[in-house]
Amino acid sequence: MGYKRAEQILPDEIIELIQNYVDGTYIYIPKKENTRRAWGEGTTIRAELLERNEQIYAEYQQGSTKKRLAEKYFLSEKSIQRIIRERKREHEQISA
Repeated sequence: MGYKRAEQILPDEIIELIQNYVDGTYIYIPKKENTRRAWGEGTTIRAELLERNEQIYAEYQQGSTKKRLAEKYFLSEKSIQRIIRERKREHEQISA
């Protein structure tokens, strides 16, 4: 997100109207609802996390402990438990 100077993009009338509410203050103007993207939509992080979680689940099924996985992936044991539970549920739905 970058800052833009209001004088460069807004008409004087709009600036005066806004100044009635927030004179000299930074404000955030959110995107319109229909132009918002979901988290991770613009990057590869979703796919990377899914791949990592699949690897964690596979290693767990091969006998690795939750504690060892937490240490290896720098996550809490609770996070490892959640990942295993979610991946197991996903795999069961695919198999059903």
